[in-house]
Amino acid sequence: MSATPDPPGDRDPLVVAAEAAVMRSLVDPDHALQAGRFVLAAARRARHPEAEAVALRAIALAARELGDLRSAEHHLREAIATEDAPPERVAQARLSLVTVRTERGHPRQALRVAALAWSHLSPLDRAKLDTQRAVALARLGRHQEAIAACDRALRVLVTAPGTIDDRRFLAGGLLNRGLVHSYRGGWDAAMRDLTACLEISQRSGLRHLARLSAANLPFLAVRRGDIAGAFKHYREAEDTLFGFPERLATMRADFAGALLAAHLPGEARAMLSLAVPDLEASGAHVALAEARLKLAQVELLTGDPHRARQVAEQAAAELAAQDRTSWLPLANEVVLRARLALEPVTPALVAELVACADELEDDAAHLEAAAALRLVAAEAALALDDHPTASAQLARLTEHAEREEPWAPVGTRLTSLAAEPARTPDIPVPVRQHALALEASLQEDATGAFRAVHTGLSEVSERVETFDDPSLRAHAARAGERLAAFGLGLAVRGGCAREVFEFAERWRAVAAPSHACSPVTPDRVRAGLGPGALVEFVADEDALLAVVITGERVALRRVGDVRTVKEAIVRLRYALRRRSAAPRHDPEACDVANVEAAGLEVERLLLRPLLAELGDGPLVMVPVGALHTLPWGALPCLRERPVTVTAGAAAWVHAREVPLSGRGRPPVVVAAAGPALAHAHAEVANVLACHPDGHAVPGRTKAVLEALEAADVLHLAAHGVFHARSPLVSGITMEDGSLMAYDLLDIPRAPGLVVLSACNSGMSRAPVEGAPLGLPGAFLAKGSSCVVAGLVPVRDEAARALMSMFHELVATGLPPDAALASAAAKTGETGFACFGAGSRPLY
Repeated sequence: MSATPDPPGDRDPLVVAAEAAVMRSLVDPDHALQAGRFVLAAARRARHPEAEAVALRAIALAARELGDLRSAEHHLREAIATEDAPPERVAQARLSLVTVRTERGHPRQALRVAALAWSHLSPLDRAKLDTQRAVALARLGRHQEAIAACDRALRVLVTAPGTIDDRRFLAGGLLNRGLVHSYRGGWDAAMRDLTACLEISQRSGLRHLARLSAANLPFLAVRRGDIAGAFKHYREAEDTLFGFPERLATMRADFAGALLAAHLPGEARAMLSLAVPDLEASGAHVALAEARLKLAQVELLTGDPHRARQVAEQAAAELAAQDRTSWLPLANEVVLRARLALEPVTPALVAELVACADELEDDAAHLEAAAALRLVAAEAALALDDHPTASAQLARLTEHAEREEPWAPVGTRLTSLAAEPARTPDIPVPVRQHALALEASLQEDATGAFRAVHTGLSEVSERVETFDDPSLRAHAARAGERLAAFGLGLAVRGGCAREVFEFAERWRAVAAPSHACSPVTPDRVRAGLGPGALVEFVADEDALLAVVITGERVALRRVGDVRTVKEAIVRLRYALRRRSAAPRHDPEACDVANVEAAGLEVERLLLRPLLAELGDGPLVMVPVGALHTLPWGALPCLRERPVTVTAGAAAWVHAREVPLSGRGRPPVVVAAAGPALAHAHAEVANVLACHPDGHAVPGRTKAVLEALEAADVLHLAAHGVFHARSPLVSGITMEDGSLMAYDLLDIPRAPGLVVLSACNSGMSRAPVEGAPLGLPGAFLAKGSSCVVAGLVPVRDEAARALMSMFHELVATGLPPDAALASAAAKTGETGFACFGAGSRPLY
C-alpha cells in the first residue's frame, strides 16, 4: 500500500475491493472476513496474484481482530507465499505478520520478519512497520529501542494522508509507546499517549483499538496508585471487551501484573485465573507466558510453593521457546524460592540462588529483584552455618552503605574511606538495612542490628510520607515488611515485652499500611484501657506469643503452637457452620455440644495461659494470621464480656478518638435491606424503630454509597461474600449487584458505626500474612470508629433477633462492644464480632 495511492478509477477493481476489505477489518472484522473471502475466491478464479495477496491479508487482519491468531498467521503466510505477488504486497503481509508472530510467542522471529519486509516498503509503510517492531522489542525487554521505534513512526504518521489505515497505525503507535512508558514507570507520559490513542480511535470509528486503549486503563490506574479507579476501569473494560476473549484475557493479565506490583496478590490471582485459560485457547503465547510467570509469583506469595514451582517451570519453558532470555531469571527466581519453601536448604541450592541473583543483576530492570534474592541467598547460607558465603552476599548489598559504629550515638553515621560518596541506588533501602542488620547479628551486635532496622524503617516511613495517594503510600510501606518482621524476630529473641510490642506495631504498620497510625507506647494504650486489657498476638515462626497490656503491667507470654491453634479455629468454624445450617428446633442437628467443645479447645490453647492476667474487664484483641477468622464470642470465657478486634494497638487508639456521631445531636442512622433474605426488611424496621433519626434507603449500591456521606450509623441486612484469597472483591449483595470492598477505597468518609448483618462479612484474612483486609478493614481505613460484622454463616431469623436487641441496647447508652456481648449471650448467636474501637457509647 503506497503512501499516495492512485485514484480508484485507474486501478484494478479486484485490488480496490481487497484493499477495502483490509480497511474494513479495522472497524467491522466480521464483514471484512466475508468480503475478503469473496475477493479471494474471485482473485483466484481470475489468476490475480496481487488481489489474492491483499485479500489474504484482509482475512488475516480480520481474524486477528476477532482473536483468532492461528488463522491470522496461516493467511498471512499464504499471502507471503502467493506466487507472482508484487514484492510490496508480500512486504505488507510481513508487516502484519510481525505483530502476530510477537503475540504468538516469537518476538525475535518477528524482528527477522520485519527486516525482510523493510526494503520493499514505502516510507509511510516503514513507519507502520516500526510501530509493530516496537511491540516485539518491548516483549524482549528492549524498551529504549521500542520507544525510539515508536518516536520515528509517529513523526511520519502525524503527516500521513489520513486514511483509516493511517489513523489506525497512528493510534496504535501511541498505544504501544504508552505501554512501554508504563513498563518503565513513566505514568504521566503513558497516560498522555493512551488518552491520545483513545481520542483518535473513537473519532475514527476504530472501536477495537478504542477497546484496547480502554483495556489498559485499569493497569495504568493501579500503577499510578488509584486502586479504586482501577477496578472501575476494569468493570467498564470488561463490558467493552465482551465477545473478544483474547483481548479481555490480555487486559486481565496486565491488570493482574499491576495488582501484584501493588502488593495485592489475591486480587491478581483472581484476574489470572480468568485470563490464563482464554490466552491458552486463543494461542496468544507471548501474553500467556507472561501471565503464567505472574501466576507463579502469586502462588508463591499466597502460600502454595508447590503450585508456584510447577507454573514457573512451565512459564520458563515457554519463555525459552520464545527466545525471551531476559525473562528466564525471573521464572528461575520463583522456582528457587519455591524449592526453598519445599526442600531442605543445601549448598547446591544456595549456589543456585547466588547464580540467579547474578543473572538478574545483568539486567538493569531486575536490579531490585537481584538484591532481594541475594538477601535470601545470604539467609539460606546462614541456615547451613556457611558464614563465608553469607558474608560475601551481605557485603555485596552493603558495599556502599553508610555504617554506624557500635560505640556511636544513634543517628551518628561514619562512612568508611573506601566507600563511594553516594550510596548506590540499586539496593532498595529495606534490603540494604536488612543486610546491615544481619551483619550486625553475625557479630552478636544486637544494638547495631536494632539500629539498622530502625534506620531502614525510618527511611521507608519518610518515603511513604512523600505520597499523597493512600494506595501509593501502601505500596511504598509494604516494601519494609520483611525488615520489620526481622526486627520483630530480634525483639522476641531479646525477650523484652516493650520491644516486642514496639516491633509488632512497626510490622503491622507496614503489613497493613491502610491502618497505620502514629506509633503509640504501652503507657498510652494503658491510659485508654481502664479496667480492661489489650492482647497483641505475635507469630514467631511456629510459636504464638502475646503481649498483654493491663493497668498494672506489660508482659510477654508464650501462648502455644501456631499450627495447633489454627487447626482448632478451623474445627470451631466448622461446628458453627453446621449449627447454622441445621434446623433450629433439632438440638442434636444443631450440634450445640460440638460447638461448646470446639470453643473450649480454642479457649484452652489461646487464652487459658493468659486468663490470670486479663481480669474481667473489656478486652481488645490484636489478631495475627488465622486469628483474624476467629469468632471470639464463641469462646465460653468471653461470653457476656465486651471484646473488640483491631488491626493494631495504634489503630485502636486512633479509632477511639473518632466520634461515633455528631456532637450535640442524635446520630443519623441509615439502614438498607438486601435481596433474598426473608427477614431483612423486618430487621431494618426493628433497627430504625430504635433510633429517632433513622431512615431506610433502597438496597442498591449507589443509594448506600451516597448515604455514607451523611450517616453516623449504617446498618446493612444482606448476604455477604468473603473471598479469602482476594479480600478486595469481598462484598455485600445488593439488589443491583454487590457493594465491594474496593468500592469503599475512594469514598470521602465512612460512618462512625457500621453494622454488617451479613454472613462472613467480618472475615479479614490476608493473602500475604499480616494485613487485615475485607469489608471491616475497608470501613475502618476510611474513618469508621467501629464495625460490627459476621464471621460465620448466621440464620436469617437469628441475625434479626441479635441485631434488634443490639440496637435496643445501643440506644439505651451501652457501647457497641458491650451491647454485642449482651445481645449474643441472650440470643445464643455468637457469630458476630466488634472491630475497631467499640468501647464508647453512641448516645
